Amino acid sequence: QVRLVESGGGLVQAGDSLRLSCAAAGRTFRSYHVGWFRQGPGKEREFVSATSWSDNDTSYADSVKGRFTISRDNADKVVYLQMNSLKPEDTAVYYCAARYAGYGLAGLSGAGSYDYWGQGTQVTVSS
Repeated sequence: QVRLVESGGGLVQAGDSLRLSCAAAGRTFRSYHVGWFRQGPGKEREFVSATSWSDNDTSYADSVKGRFTISRDNADKVVYLQMNSLKPEDTAVYYCAARYAGYGLAGLSGAGSYDYWGQGTQVTVSS
């Protein structure tokens, strides 16, 4: 089992940067792919980015490609989401989620394919 706790959210201005962290508790963290999702006001939860258990395979939503970078440190059991050039439309609650790596890489952008979720961290970008 994996417990996930997000941190690093806050209120920033457009153009600023934030780094979100997803800290995991559990001995088998390196056995899980990890994704970031977000849910804006009145919107459905959407995929942001994902990284494989080895950090060798990453993917991004088109809306964040070139601005956000996902990375992980398996030794410290943390996954990061570096967010640069933030826009007001990035305002959302950001969630990290973990999925057992034995299921393969297909479907990492689908929220329904993840086994564990954190509670989320609020990111607000003012114009």
